[in-house]
Amino acid sequence: MLKEIDLTQLKINPFTEIGKEWMLISAGDKQKYNMMTASWGGFGVMWNKNVSTIVIRPQRYTLEFVENKDYYALNFFDQKYKSALSYCGAHSGRDVNKEKETGLTPIFDAQAPYFSEAKLVLICHKLFKQKLDPNGFIDKNIDKHWYPEKDYHECFVGEIIKVLINEN
Repeated sequence: MLKEIDLTQLKINPFTEIGKEWMLISAGDKQKYNMMTASWGGFGVMWNKNVSTIVIRPQRYTLEFVENKDYYALNFFDQKYKSALSYCGAHSGRDVNKEKETGLTPIFDAQAPYFSEAKLVLICHKLFKQKLDPNGFIDKNIDKHWYPEKDYHECFVGEIIKVLINEN
């Protein structure tokens, strides 16, 4: 069961939770939603707000849901869900039913869908969006290594408006 806590109670190592254990970005509504696995992103303070930063490549199906809605959710899971996250990262919601294939259970009682199996959920209100500009890379190897197809990420900054933790 997920319960809301104050953001100041949040104890998370973003380098582990995002970079090693991954997260699911979810957006949409009960009629239509999607989720994708992400291992890049961050948290901090900007414009005097507590924010998350996420990046989504243009070919990802989840991008249209994040672009078309005012909110998105970041879902963090225990290790036992790593195969579900791996599946969501390797398959497109255009082609498969990720909910059915992973067994994850969506909940639609917030501004963005999230999953009952998550150990932590951050509901975020979009504040900013911009495509990464290759002219901004000071280290030109980043462009060469990470963007050989020139499929630059869309970057989103969202205010974290709700934090939910799983009490199970």
